[in-house]
Amino acid sequence: MSASDEHTFTDKGGEVEEMDEVGSDDDDAEDMEEEGADGEEKRKVYVPGIEPLPPGEELEMDRSAYRMYHECQTGAPCLSFDVIRDADGEGRDQFPLSMLLCAGTQAETALKNRLLVMRMHNLHGTEKENEEEESSDEESDDEEDADKKPQMELAMMPHYGGVNRVRVTPYGQQSLAAVWSEKGQVEIFDLQSQLEAVHSSAAMAAFVQQQKEATPLFSFSGHMSEGFAMDWSPKVPGRLVSGDCKKNIHVWEPREGGTSWQIDQRPFSSHSKSVEDLQWSPTEATVFASCSVDQSIRIWDIRAPPNSMLSADGAHSSDINVISWNRSEPFLLSGGDDGFLKVWDLRQFKTGRPVANFKQHSAPITSVEWNPVDSSVFAASGADDILSQWDLSVESCDSVARVEGVKDLPPQLLFLHQGQSEIKEIHWHPQLPGVMISTALSGFNVFRTISV
Repeated sequence: MSASDEHTFTDKGGEVEEMDEVGSDDDDAEDMEEEGADGEEKRKVYVPGIEPLPPGEELEMDRSAYRMYHECQTGAPCLSFDVIRDADGEGRDQFPLSMLLCAGTQAETALKNRLLVMRMHNLHGTEKENEEEESSDEESDDEEDADKKPQMELAMMPHYGGVNRVRVTPYGQQSLAAVWSEKGQVEIFDLQSQLEAVHSSAAMAAFVQQQKEATPLFSFSGHMSEGFAMDWSPKVPGRLVSGDCKKNIHVWEPREGGTSWQIDQRPFSSHSKSVEDLQWSPTEATVFASCSVDQSIRIWDIRAPPNSMLSADGAHSSDINVISWNRSEPFLLSGGDDGFLKVWDLRQFKTGRPVANFKQHSAPITSVEWNPVDSSVFAASGADDILSQWDLSVESCDSVARVEGVKDLPPQLLFLHQGQSEIKEIHWHPQLPGVMISTALSGFNVFRTISV
């Protein structure tokens, strides 16, 4: 199986291709005005949700709006995935790029599920080098295209039960994956054999021959039901927090030896309904945040169980699905079934009022995440099949207002990415600046826009 280098999408039987960047500079606006003056059809920016696409019309992907774009599929869809940090260095922005991902499937039957490790490499940008130089040698062009074909190695282990969420962490010399499954268990897996397989053809052959159901290092059946909420601590290696649909949260402490965990049987239990997401503080080792169907966001300290320290009740008007804690600023981002994105300043959390509030998505928010290197930038995805990118540092700009169709958009909105069906989860790659990965019912997208 290999990653596709096609740059079109298929969605619900029709071709749905990517829009241009929603913002535009002065030159772009002037170009549009000139087109109209010449009597030609005036170019218009299509903004999802503002007006429906006329019957028979199709969106066309503008490749110049992307620095990189690839898509791939893994068979059964994956509700959740995580980035595995590699040893190739930080801040890599020279093509070709490579990455490691871990994902879990949601197949039609429990027996057909897999825990996957993917290695994507030879990922080239959308723009050809030396674009001005046109080559007349077609054979040379074909060879160049073949050289730029993206590659993917996939190491799959059978996993009984659909994977609701997967989170990966380095732990000593290991890469560990925590898996929340529909079985109602949270399991910890060592990914060593899969990582070796995706880096070596010999190791892959041996891995395939010995393939058997994934055996966890450790599993916990103390939750009263299945769940989705889970996060590894960035400050204490091996420390984990997990929450379930019965409102209970458990903190895991690693025992010496790295193959077992101590879990307090008394849960953290201030929520009145299902816990949907959990996030450890990036700066305080004992503090984490949670959000819930009960419409509240809570801040906890594991030194003072079982109740939360701080809470924002009624933070959204409906279920709060996801949260993300900014790595360098005291901001928490939340997204709910009401389609709202809200930014909370934890220094003013007791007021119960967000410092920023955006309503661009027309359906429930499914995933949110702050950019790991730019503290003002974040991304979100929704059940409206749109992925949005935002920058809180951007202020109102007259040039944007001049472009027909975007004058009513918030100036902080950088980009709207389309083409996937039922986007479930998004992540920025922490080692590849600006690169995003998204998983949906229709597969994975790997891309970098010109906006970030």
